[in-house]
Amino acid sequence: MLELRPTCEHCRKPLPPESREAMICSFECTFYRTCVDDVLHGVCPNCGGGFCARPVRPSKDWIGGNCLANHPPGEREVHQPVDPARHARLLAAQNGLPPHQR
Repeated sequence: MLELRPTCEHCRKPLPPESREAMICSFECTFYRTCVDDVLHGVCPNCGGGFCARPVRPSKDWIGGNCLANHPPGEREVHQPVDPARHARLLAAQNGLPPHQR
């Protein structure tokens, strides 16, 4: 089950469970959409993978207790501001490869 981390790892912008601005990589690294686009250029600084929109967990119990009340979001905040020089080296090494080829 997704952790639904509460903030962007780079800028600490709050990303509540219903946020449509939360982006995650396959390891659940969580970033604000603007940081993914403008700072990370679609490349996760932690694993080198790509991003997709984080799903929104239902707030209402529609089926079998699968909702925020029974499965609350995570409280663990991860704050690892991106090192621009290190990220530039990662981007250069990937040479524009799309996520499915990394």
